[in-house]
Amino acid sequence: MAESEVDFDSEKYEKLREAGEILSQVRAETADRVEVGASHLEVAEYAEDRIREMGAKPAFPVNISIDEEAAHATPSIDDESTFGEEMINLDIGVCIDGWLADTAITVDHSGNPELAEAPEQALEAAIDMIEPGVETGEIGAEIEDVITSYGYNPVVNLTGHGLGHWEQHTSPTIPNRAVSQGTTLEVGDVVAIEPFATDGGGKVTEGASEEIFALEREGSVRNRDARKALEQITEEFRTLPFATRWLETNRPEMALRRLKRNDIVHGYPVLKEDEGYLVSQKEHTVIVTEDGCEVTTA
Repeated sequence: MAESEVDFDSEKYEKLREAGEILSQVRAETADRVEVGASHLEVAEYAEDRIREMGAKPAFPVNISIDEEAAHATPSIDDESTFGEEMINLDIGVCIDGWLADTAITVDHSGNPELAEAPEQALEAAIDMIEPGVETGEIGAEIEDVITSYGYNPVVNLTGHGLGHWEQHTSPTIPNRAVSQGTTLEVGDVVAIEPFATDGGGKVTEGASEEIFALEREGSVRNRDARKALEQITEEFRTLPFATRWLETNRPEMALRRLKRNDIVHGYPVLKEDEGYLVSQKEHTVIVTEDGCEVTTA
């Protein structure tokens, strides 16, 4: 998009800023609640309810990733998990009329402050680089340099991403390591920059559990509970991810199994490093401006 075509006062950018402001406040309030002994489910529901109270919607279920977990972990309906002396990542999103903000923070109760600091510093360095014409591969190289300077590895198969209208992950991809073939950022681009650091090998794999799903395609099912779930998904969540615990139907797990079997929804397995290692994360959403960028979730 040419510079002259981008109207930063348009409704789109106003809603992106509003989503970011709400999210910044919710992130701070939620992080304060992450204490040893506190309930995962209560913390997730607190954040999601606060977003709704403030006039927005969660863009996806609050991710609470513990120790080796990196992404896609959210409490189940009757989850009884509590926080221990662990490394805890909170990833939270806000949606206003389909316009999105995405942020993450590490709360460290594991006694590894440098691992928690590495992605934070990498994110700051990446944001300092952002302006029109910058290649995403160069941003990835900067993120990698900062994280390796702490003696850790970036998680190379997780990336930052563009944010579209009702779309949680769009182009461009923002790598967390140097890559030769990148995308050039343009004025008006909206991107989530999301460094992950680990004391492990730097590649996550899919775990067995799934609590987060999204609509794959339109379809029909005979089962009444699955049909009710599908109505709620298409009307309320559209293409955005949702949690099993958000479904207002009988036997939501069974309903989702039927929808998944018919390829109407797909699941997001929990992504994790090898057991015994830790993952930290920090994320902001930015708008690329003529002379740099605006951080909506600061």
